[in-house]
Amino acid sequence: MSETAERETAVSRLVSELKAIGGLKGRDIANILGVSPPTVTRWSKGESGPTIEKQTVMAELRWVAARLADFYEPDEVRLWLQSPHPQLDGSRPYDYINEGRTKDVLEIIERLDSGVYL
Repeated sequence: MSETAERETAVSRLVSELKAIGGLKGRDIANILGVSPPTVTRWSKGESGPTIEKQTVMAELRWVAARLADFYEPDEVRLWLQSPHPQLDGSRPYDYINEGRTKDVLEIIERLDSGVYL
């Protein structure tokens, strides 16, 4: 299998996991990454692949969604990611992830794990 085919398979899995674990729809993933919904569909079919930057954001988003899945159902994970959060100065968690500030989002989730209500 070529390196490109392997990357596309990994991306297809990422898209599937974001939908299953994070409750995200293709259009949500597209909006978060600043691409069109048909682009996400092509990624999920392995017809093309994202840039390494977009793939990194997808992987971090999946990591955050997996942590949130310890506390919430997929539709609640989706809402949590898309809603302004007071501990992020009113920004949405996925905006922080897109800006490379995943650590800030994970710190909030760690507070959940410590039993602090958010």
